Amino acid sequence: MTIALDRATIRHHDSLQELRSRLTGEVYTPDDEQYAALSTPWLLAVPMQPAAVVAVRTAEDVVATVRFARQHGFTVGVQATGHGADSSYAGHLLVVTKGLDEVTVHPEGWARVGAGVKWLPVIEAAAPYGLAPLNGSTSDVGVVGYTTGGGVGPMARTYGLAADKVRAFEVVTGDGEFRRVTPTEHPDLFFALRGGKGATAIVTAVEFDLVHLPTFYGGPVYFDGADAARVIDRWRDWSGSLPEQATTSFVLFQLPDAPELGVPPALAGRMTLGIRFLWTGAADEGRELLDQIRAVAPVILDDADLKPYTAVDSVHADPVDPMPVVDPAMLLTEFTDVTAKRLLDVAGYDSGSPQLMVEVRQLGGAYAREAEHPNAFSHRAAGFSVLAVGIAEDPRILPHWDRLYAALSEWDTGGVWPNFGPPHDARTARRAYDEETLRRIAEVSRKYDPDGVLQIGEYARSIAG
Repeated sequence: MTIALDRATIRHHDSLQELRSRLTGEVYTPDDEQYAALSTPWLLAVPMQPAAVVAVRTAEDVVATVRFARQHGFTVGVQATGHGADSSYAGHLLVVTKGLDEVTVHPEGWARVGAGVKWLPVIEAAAPYGLAPLNGSTSDVGVVGYTTGGGVGPMARTYGLAADKVRAFEVVTGDGEFRRVTPTEHPDLFFALRGGKGATAIVTAVEFDLVHLPTFYGGPVYFDGADAARVIDRWRDWSGSLPEQATTSFVLFQLPDAPELGVPPALAGRMTLGIRFLWTGAADEGRELLDQIRAVAPVILDDADLKPYTAVDSVHADPVDPMPVVDPAMLLTEFTDVTAKRLLDVAGYDSGSPQLMVEVRQLGGAYAREAEHPNAFSHRAAGFSVLAVGIAEDPRILPHWDRLYAALSEWDTGGVWPNFGPPHDARTARRAYDEETLRRIAEVSRKYDPDGVLQIGEYARSIAG
C-alpha cells in the first residue's frame, strides 16, 4: 500500500472523523489550509505528502493516533521541525509534535522537554542557572530528532553526544502503548532510541542532563579562500594538539551576495574559509590558542570572543530559514596533508565547486568515549566528519559530491551519522549503523511494533532483513 495510491481514499475515509473525536489536537487533510504549513519540512527539497496530518497536543493524542492507525491498517510518520525529513518516512498519518512544547529546567542540572521543542527555549531557560544543554550547531533544530540521531554538537569533544546525556524518554510504541524508557525500564528501547532515530517509538518527551557553562570563548574566524591551503595545513597540526576543552571545524563557504539574507559583506560573493572554535576553559587560554590560527593569514572577519552561552549559535552561524538544500556527508578515519590536498583540489579555491559549503569537523575526545549505557550510535572511532550543503535544484551538486567522496574514499570509515547524509536509501541506512546495531534496532522495532505501524521502523526492518 503506497501513499500515492491511498491519499485520496484515506483523506475521505469516514473513520478520520472518528479519529478527530478522540483527540484534543486536530486532523488536517490536503483540502485544509493548515495542511501545507504543518507537513512542509525545513528541508524544502523533501516533499512530505501524507494522507492526513495529525497535530497532536498531548501524549494521549499520540496514543490515540497510533491505535487508530493500527486498527485501520494505516502507517504513521512523525515530524517536529523536519530538519531530517525524508519523504519515505511520512506514513499515511503524519504526527506533527509541535504542540508538545513543555520546557522545564531543574536548577540542580537537568531538563525535561516535549517532542516539539527546539533547542533555543531550552538554552534560554537554562541560562539563568549557568547551565547549558548539548545542543546542535543551530538552536533552531528540534531537541528530539537531534538527540535520537546521536547529537554531535559544538562541544562534542568536551562533553560527548546529546544522546549520552539522556536520563529518560517518554514514548508511544507502534503497539499503541505509552511507555517511560530509562536504563532500567525497557533498556532495549533505551539503547535503540539513543542513535536509532525514530525507528522504534514516537518520542513525546525527553529528560537529559545539562552542563555548567555560563559562558564560552569562541566563534568563527574567516580568511580569504585563496589562503585556505595554508590555513588548513596549520589547522591540521593545531587541532591535533588541542585539549578536550576545544571543539573545532573548518568550512569552505561560497555565499551569495545577498545582504537581504543576512550575508556579511566580507563573505558575500566569494569563497572564504571559516575556522569555527568553541573553548570551554578559561577565556584567556582559548584566545591564545585561537591567536595561533589568526596569525597564519590576513583575517577578513573575526567573531570569536568571550560570550554568554545564549550566543552559541554564532559559532556555526547556520541559517534558520527553511531551505531547498541537499546535505551529503561522510566520516573519515583521519585528515592528513594528502586528504587536505584532495579536498581542496575538488572543493577549494578555483576548483569550480558548486557547493554552498563544505565543512570538516574534528572529532575525538569525549565524542570517542562510549557512554555509561551503550546506545545505537555506531561511529565513535571516526576522526573527522565531512558535510557538504548545496541547492537541491542545482544539477551539479550531487555529481560534484560524488567526486569529492571519491577523492576522500581512502579515509572513508564506511559510516555516516544518522542525522547527516544523502537521501536515506538502503545503502545510506546501512552506512548509518553497523550490522549488529541495525539488527538490534530491527529486533526492538518488531517487539514493540509487531504490525509495522511506524513507517520508519518498518523501513529499518526491511533493510536489516
